[in-house]
Amino acid sequence: MMTVEAADKSMPAKGSLPVLALGAIGVVFGDIGTSPPYAMKEAFIGPHPLAVNDLHIFGVLSLIFWTLMIIVTLKYVLVALRADNHGEGGSFALLARISRHVEGPRATASVVVLGVLAASLFYGDAMITPAISVLSAAEGLKVIDPGLEPFALPLATIVLIALFAVQSRGTGLVGKAFGPIVLVYFLSIATLGVSSIMAQPEVLAALNPYWAFRFFEIEPALAFLALGSIFLAVTGAEALYADLGHFGRRPIGISWLTLVYPCLMLNYLGQGALLLRAPEAVSNPFFLLAPEDLRLPLLGLAMAATVIASQAVITGAFSLTHQAIQLGYISRLKVVYTSETEAGQIYIPVINWALLVMVLALVFGFGSSSNLASAYGIAVTGTMLITTLMLGVFVVKIWRWRPLFAATFISAFLTLEGVFFFSNALKVFDGGWVPIVVAAVIFTLLTTWARGRVILKHSLSSGALPLEIFIKSARGSAMTAKGTAVFMTAADGAVPSALLHNLKHNQVLHERVILLNMKVETVPYVDAEKRLCVTACGGGFFRIVLRYGFMDEIDVPRELDGFSDPSGRIEPQFTSYFLGRQKLIATHDIKSMALWREHLFAWMLRVSESAMDYFKLPTNRVIEVGSQLRI
Repeated sequence: MMTVEAADKSMPAKGSLPVLALGAIGVVFGDIGTSPPYAMKEAFIGPHPLAVNDLHIFGVLSLIFWTLMIIVTLKYVLVALRADNHGEGGSFALLARISRHVEGPRATASVVVLGVLAASLFYGDAMITPAISVLSAAEGLKVIDPGLEPFALPLATIVLIALFAVQSRGTGLVGKAFGPIVLVYFLSIATLGVSSIMAQPEVLAALNPYWAFRFFEIEPALAFLALGSIFLAVTGAEALYADLGHFGRRPIGISWLTLVYPCLMLNYLGQGALLLRAPEAVSNPFFLLAPEDLRLPLLGLAMAATVIASQAVITGAFSLTHQAIQLGYISRLKVVYTSETEAGQIYIPVINWALLVMVLALVFGFGSSSNLASAYGIAVTGTMLITTLMLGVFVVKIWRWRPLFAATFISAFLTLEGVFFFSNALKVFDGGWVPIVVAAVIFTLLTTWARGRVILKHSLSSGALPLEIFIKSARGSAMTAKGTAVFMTAADGAVPSALLHNLKHNQVLHERVILLNMKVETVPYVDAEKRLCVTACGGGFFRIVLRYGFMDEIDVPRELDGFSDPSGRIEPQFTSYFLGRQKLIATHDIKSMALWREHLFAWMLRVSESAMDYFKLPTNRVIEVGSQLRI
């Protein structure tokens, strides 16, 4: 008997530190880097407008600076990036890591709910980010020429359709250009900011936290309401954690501290300096920072940066969905690998086109970036709050921090993010309901599929014939066919229904029968040489467990190619794969799910990608055996 344990290996990002840092600038910081075109503007002319005066300008700038410092620098760069799952970050990676250390069904269920809820909120963010980023950049047309304003919406639409249309070609080649383009963008907006600051150097006083406290002291209600718009400067911070596996902690941290954070603040301070001397520029301080001759190039550069930011979010949605499929929270979907060398470069058609439909619906439904800003923020703050709660579990269970110290540390972030969340919650009726509804739908789908799989597995295994008994009786009562039969099964030690039905109707057993069980571990990757676990059961029967990490590519024939027994290796041309296909019948069983969720699970099972395609089985060697099952 051969055994295997999941490998605790991380997949370090490949490349030198400068190359990885440049890549991180292009991919990781595209989202947060495209906040300047709308964040400062929305603070003054958004749902809760502020008068353009010294108190408000200094107060808003101070809040932006210290929010970026506390949430991005302290929480994400210094803490969250260290809370990895063998080099991978993000809500599902963190969930998988914590799940191995949490004891008790209630605690485990609570952590799972948090992780799934964070993932659900991410999809709302993934829809709004491309819409608001590209639309805000396109609106720069009216700064160049007010007569061009009607063309902003069509331009944004064309760019978005083109962006989603090229996803199937992969991001490898385009990704190499991301870093330099965004680097030029950051340096350009910083240069514009410095030029404006030199004309109004007193704006640098806004870095003093005194102005943030002063704003709240004099006008607490307005300051609280303004937080909903100020938080737009932080959107995209989750990408630092989600993209940890692609670039590593050091490149991301160095890029943020040495380039991205300084460039962002120089631009925000420059916008503030512009408003101090020209309050009428509040209509679009980002583009009005540039001299008239440079506004068109700035528009093109901003549009390129927003496309890159959108690309990063779309890629993140693909990656998150792939992890969810592997971990059993989403039904099987078609996953296309767009690179022969980089496993992380994937394309999921149904996610791509669903996102495009929702993004265009948001663009036409809201019509402007100002209106969309009202829908932005709730999903992001909700995700951040959940990440903080999960980090609290992580530092206690894994890093073994003292509970009092951990509670104090985590409470500080929860308090700050909670204030931002409630400020954004006031925008629910102005469009904030959109990400909430999306998250609720996604959460329902994820939890229904996860619960349905548990019930289905229990139904299939209950009453199943033990393998040992079956082997003793089956060989003598059936004809022997040459070759190998592979039966996919989810139950350990039991005879799969497809094998029973095949024997019942055909009275045939192959010379070699493999019962194949797939297990996805709570680590990103499992070493290929340790993936196969084989148990010889006698009589030509073998039980094989294939172990994958939640970031691994599944290819069953490739893995079985390395298997052999005394009779020889598996010959692909003499190997048949038997799959069970269950038609589910919903019942009123109180031990199961609500009836509507049973119908939903049955529908999800019907529309999921076939096991043949998902496991990359040869189409001419697959036999499906159908049956009905009540749940």
